[in-house]
Amino acid sequence: MDPDREHGINTDSSRGHPGRQWVVLMMTILAGVIFWIILPDPLFNDPLSTVVYDRNGNLLGARIAGDGQWRFPPADSLPRKYSQAVIRYEDRHFYNHPGIYPPSIFRALYQNIRQGEVVSGGSTLTMQVMRLARKNRDRNFIQKMIESVLAVRLELTAGKDEIFRMYASNAPFGGNVVGLEAASWRYFGTGPHNLSWAESALLAVLPNSPSLIHPGRNREQLKMKRDRLLAELHGEGLIDNLTCELAKKEPLPEKPYPLPDDAVHLTDHFLVYDPGKKITTTLQVDLQAHAVELVSIHHEKLSRNQVHNLACMVMEVETGNVLAYVGNSAPEGDQFHENHVDVIRAGRSTGSILKPFLFAGMLDMGLILPGTLIPDIPVHYGGYSPKNYERGYEGAVPAYQALERSLNIPAVVMLERYGVRLFLDLLGRLGFTTFREPASHYGLSLILGGGEATLWELAGAYGSMARILNHYNTSGGRYDPSDLHMPFLRSGAHRGMKREGLQEEGVLSAGSIYLTFESLLKVNRPNELFQWYLMDSSSPIAWKTGTSYGFRDAWAVGVTPEYLVAVWAGNADGEGRTGLTGLSAAAPLMFDLFDLLPRTTWFGKPLDDLRRAVVCRKSGYLAGPHCPERDTLEVNPAGMHSAVCPFHRLVHLSGDGAFRVNSSCMDPGQIRTETWFVLPPLMEWHYRKKDPSYRVLPPVMPGCSSEGIREMEIVYPGEGSMIVIPRELDGTMGRLVMEVAHRMKGSTVFWHIDDRYMGQTDRIHAMAVELDPGSHRLTVVDQWGNREMVRFEILEKRTNE
Repeated sequence: MDPDREHGINTDSSRGHPGRQWVVLMMTILAGVIFWIILPDPLFNDPLSTVVYDRNGNLLGARIAGDGQWRFPPADSLPRKYSQAVIRYEDRHFYNHPGIYPPSIFRALYQNIRQGEVVSGGSTLTMQVMRLARKNRDRNFIQKMIESVLAVRLELTAGKDEIFRMYASNAPFGGNVVGLEAASWRYFGTGPHNLSWAESALLAVLPNSPSLIHPGRNREQLKMKRDRLLAELHGEGLIDNLTCELAKKEPLPEKPYPLPDDAVHLTDHFLVYDPGKKITTTLQVDLQAHAVELVSIHHEKLSRNQVHNLACMVMEVETGNVLAYVGNSAPEGDQFHENHVDVIRAGRSTGSILKPFLFAGMLDMGLILPGTLIPDIPVHYGGYSPKNYERGYEGAVPAYQALERSLNIPAVVMLERYGVRLFLDLLGRLGFTTFREPASHYGLSLILGGGEATLWELAGAYGSMARILNHYNTSGGRYDPSDLHMPFLRSGAHRGMKREGLQEEGVLSAGSIYLTFESLLKVNRPNELFQWYLMDSSSPIAWKTGTSYGFRDAWAVGVTPEYLVAVWAGNADGEGRTGLTGLSAAAPLMFDLFDLLPRTTWFGKPLDDLRRAVVCRKSGYLAGPHCPERDTLEVNPAGMHSAVCPFHRLVHLSGDGAFRVNSSCMDPGQIRTETWFVLPPLMEWHYRKKDPSYRVLPPVMPGCSSEGIREMEIVYPGEGSMIVIPRELDGTMGRLVMEVAHRMKGSTVFWHIDDRYMGQTDRIHAMAVELDPGSHRLTVVDQWGNREMVRFEILEKRTNE
């Protein structure tokens, strides 16, 4: 028998109970799990300010956090001066302890017992981080123990520099200022990395007693704390004696500085679309400040005409980076005129600012050459009758002059030839997103402001054209699709673009863009001499203005190989003002902004996308067999297949040249042939008023036919016109004034409406008639039997209109 059992000894209990060992193990594991998961995630979840910087880290603007605190997003690094000051003041052993430093805790405990109150905390920086994360709970022994445990836990997964940044980003600095970054800007008007030793020392001691920063709160005590820390820094050899003495003489900040706000609307934009973030933009703070100042100067002048809003942006062409962004002018004192609206991103009527895209598109398809004559005559498209700004007509103008002078009627004629649907497709490929309706919604008025665009997308489209041209020669005569993009606001965004392979064709050919910019180069600047571009002192700029219907919107966009400037002026509420034009209101600011930029160059000629063509000097078309004067010009390849001159033709004349004849009325041996520049009657009627050298055809000899040359043309009404005739003051129906252009002076025209004879006119061919609402047909015949006919409709005017 076992002697132990014989004497009643329990051998199992002597070796320990297995169940208790499992309990201890489980409790240990549970304690470890609790220790590991006890740390909040995220540690700080407070709302943050939205902070916007320029490309070099200069503060452009900030918006307060949702809880009313100036709490900037955590910084990526801490300045050396501030770091050394905090270490000396708060936690000398920070980089050596595991989150707690027992000697400091015991020393603080001894001091507190001796004084009978809490006079020292003994907290490490890590423990202070945990106290800040737990919202500064009561300072007692239990809370101190909890902070100690959490501090040790934090040190296991976070590096020392990360913990230091947590402290600096969340420490209180008085009032509603939280974190080093906000404090630096609020108290010293600069970023943390620019702080002096005195400023760094002040911010190191301030979280210990943040209320002392306020005036009248024993600020001398705050200065003593700062100076004592400066002395310690000197004692440890971190600063020399002179630096220490000069630092002590620096005064404390009297009151918080207002934060910079040089990009008001851009900061508000990020507040809406990316709140609580630190955004480093592409802007340049100095250029931005100058742009704001110029907007203020020009806005003051415009406000005299009750024009209250002005916006602009400056862009670097190569990258698409925005260098300056002024979304609107500042309010005038206590008067607000929708100044909060970011006009750069607001859709506004385009006026004439889209005309260069149409010009380039027509060149690209070979529909015109730069000098092709375009009709500038009264035109009617259904119920739409566009007018030039100056209300006159020139009969015909070269396409490039129509663009330079921003003539409306030639632009409408060009769009009718190009097609509204095709033009909308071109605008979409250039990056415009505001033209969402079908072609039928806009009609031909699209080119004159019938649609809306934003200054942002206009800058993007013009900038894309410039990039295409810049890169064509360096890309072996091919096109990079990534050149087509909108502007960039975030620093480095352009480097993240996806690059695609080079292509043989682009959205517009380099040649068509170059010829378009060459035409825009010759536009006359405001208040400068004619042909300014021949003066050596002027930088070459391709630029265009636009004015919307009713003088509501004024645009100006200028571009060089290096920079683009875009400006809008008007009233954000849509109120028009007489005299508000792109030339007078927007262009002066645009050129002042260009004057802030380095001197620019001009675009390199895309030699591989230009061909030498023989063109008719008079008509601008490819030279035909009867064109007497010719020029050799560079055109884009599609232009080599454009139309041949339709205006120069052989005319058969009598021996004395007094009549046009043919073999049916004169012996062929007596007929002489001459080349003649012959415009259609309506074009000729207006053209010869502007060009005295224009030769009018001799009349047809009686008894001879006119050989297919059109002798007259109905000016008004146009084919398919829909006309509303207003009533007279006495309530009676008004009269329709019809007009005909005839080549021959002294000709007689006979008028018929709906086969009813209305009368005749001599020399001046205009007639006023009363017509009932409905469809009608006008027929005119001259004394030689030449006939013209149009159909039109009179609409009944509603009584409430």
